[in-house]
Amino acid sequence: MTKQDDQTGPEPVTTRRGVRSFVLRQGRMTAGQKKAYERSWPKYGLTREQGMIDPREVFGREAWLNLEIGFGMGQSLADMAEAAPEQDFIGVEVHLAGVGALLKEVEDRGLENVRVYAIDANEVIDFCLPDAGLDRVMLFFPDPWHKKRHHKRRLLQPEFVQRIRHKLRVGGIFHLATDWENYAEQMMEVLSDAEGFANAEGNGQFAPRPDHRPVTKFEKRGADRGHGVWDLVFRRTN
Repeated sequence: MTKQDDQTGPEPVTTRRGVRSFVLRQGRMTAGQKKAYERSWPKYGLTREQGMIDPREVFGREAWLNLEIGFGMGQSLADMAEAAPEQDFIGVEVHLAGVGALLKEVEDRGLENVRVYAIDANEVIDFCLPDAGLDRVMLFFPDPWHKKRHHKRRLLQPEFVQRIRHKLRVGGIFHLATDWENYAEQMMEVLSDAEGFANAEGNGQFAPRPDHRPVTKFEKRGADRGHGVWDLVFRRTN
């Protein structure tokens, strides 16, 4: 759930498919985050080198499996995992400070149903997750790339949607949220046109925020300033 100004920071990272979808910040981990990372990464961390995983082996059970792409500092993912101990959660985040923050939450709350990738989501999707293995994919507040000439860098593109589709089981959920109206409109257009997906709320309709999606501090600040938030919930149909 991270945002970056497209005019600051290092050069945006180029994914294997040529989509420049995020800026790789080099912010330092706090002492607490670093210690949590060092203690807990061996248990909760997943890597590209492990190849295609079997979620049942990773979590030691068969359960509803969620994937969150870009979990930011991990607060919301930890909240969801704590509220649904019967479900399993895989989080993907390239910023190590966020990974350390999530692992600290995992330690503090005693969560056993969370695993973490610290690599580009494209690599996780293409090389690490079995087809039809996910029950829900969540993409909350991705980088908006708000200038029109940068819209091609937005992660939510038709080709990306089809790759997500193949990782979801039939009936599985793709849940998105953004506070940029223009991006919400693009999301709606792309998903409405996507083969194999149907809007759970009806054609062209945004969804009310589901109870399972926590309201972030960032979102609360935006609401106080009158900013809107748009949720989209689509299901894989075939």
